[in-house]
Amino acid sequence: MATPSMEDYLERIYKLIDEKGYARVSDIAEGLQVHPSSVTKMIQKLDKDNYLVYEKYRGLILTPKGKKMGKRLMDRHRLLEEFLGVIGVQEGNIYGDVEGIEHHLSWDSITCIETLLEFFRRNPTRVEDLKQIRNELDQE
Repeated sequence: MATPSMEDYLERIYKLIDEKGYARVSDIAEGLQVHPSSVTKMIQKLDKDNYLVYEKYRGLILTPKGKKMGKRLMDRHRLLEEFLGVIGVQEGNIYGDVEGIEHHLSWDSITCIETLLEFFRRNPTRVEDLKQIRNELDQE
């Protein structure tokens, strides 16, 4: 089972590879705001746990297990960003809020949020109803 820290690294590595085609230690360190030595230690652990293959000075590649987990984590992140946006969280707060809650929700809760978002997609007037209720509550 991946720890929250491992999840952060896998998500970042997956995103870098998706965007750039590769993930370097320096890019991972910069994105997570950690020291390169911390990245190297975590990469070695992720290698040991079969999430990726790491060769010193050559780079890393995600294993099928790592790709699956990385995609799942990215999807969870995007889902939570979308959810917070739909319920009216200010855009400037969304990223930080997602970072704060994503590791503390069960996959069952994530599935329920995904279902609720699908409900809103199928019933866009409900989003407007939600906004109206929020405006009413803000007026009180």
